Amino acid sequence: MTVADGSLTAAQVPEPATGPDEVLIEVAAAGVNRADLLQVAGHYPSPPGAPAWPGLEVSGTIVNVGSDDNAALLNAEVCALLPGGGYAQYVAVDAGLVLPKPENVDLVDAAGLPEAAATVYSNIGYLLRENAAGKRRVLVHGGAGGIGTFAVQFARKLAGAETWTTARSDWAEKLQALGTDRVVDYRNEDFAALAMEAGGADAILDVIGAAYFEPNLKALAQDGRLAIIGLQQGNAAQIHLGGLLAKRATITGTTLRARPLEQRRQILAEVFEHVWPALDAGEIEPVVTTRIPLQEAAEAHKRMAAGGNFGKIVLTAK
Repeated sequence: MTVADGSLTAAQVPEPATGPDEVLIEVAAAGVNRADLLQVAGHYPSPPGAPAWPGLEVSGTIVNVGSDDNAALLNAEVCALLPGGGYAQYVAVDAGLVLPKPENVDLVDAAGLPEAAATVYSNIGYLLRENAAGKRRVLVHGGAGGIGTFAVQFARKLAGAETWTTARSDWAEKLQALGTDRVVDYRNEDFAALAMEAGGADAILDVIGAAYFEPNLKALAQDGRLAIIGLQQGNAAQIHLGGLLAKRATITGTTLRARPLEQRRQILAEVFEHVWPALDAGEIEPVVTTRIPLQEAAEAHKRMAAGGNFGKIVLTAK
């Protein structure tokens, strides 16, 4: 059973064929992401060659391989990053986009890892590689979400950065337990003013988009970097170039799904090298708070659209 059409009506689809470089995964769970909501609304179509239905990450068991080169992977419990099609019983995926289930993570919860880990690493992974003088400050917007709960752990526990996040104050205790140093309530606090008072943020990870663009530039420290990974509140903004030049700021905008296959393979390989040991050891963890049966995917989308969910939502196949 899969959720295949734009209205999220359950529909049967055939078991996918497994290409020479691919493995076939029997799905235990699929992570729900805002990109899925956009796709169902007709704003984020699948890339060429990908299934037409949503689902950018899954966990499950490898039940078939496309070549003998991957025979050792049979029966392995894994999670995988997909270009689409994860809301299904089975998915075929390039073997380079598959990661083993971390030792201390439940198989269903592992479905909430690939998209968050790859997105966070590909945007602020440089914090692990650069030896900046003094302690760095990282600001993560939307800290209570699926990306945010992973990003604050990554920034604080792996990169050793002072970590701030914007979120509702009622999530503060949970975010502090994940390692957040400062929770700024976006409803009644000015994160830009607070960051400037503290000396600025060396890195900002932003899912909001246009509404936060100007305050993000104000919040940046000298030589700071702003990574825009979402457009939840607008996609058009003006920029004050003088302020950008004065701060020697760097602004990047990225998506994960549209990257060439080789880039996605490389990101997953680096995530496995630099992030997976911390997951195996239980130093960081996926924050999955809501499990919903795959047949009720429309309800999962309604919950995500309404906001107020802490951490990840996953769809369970059984």
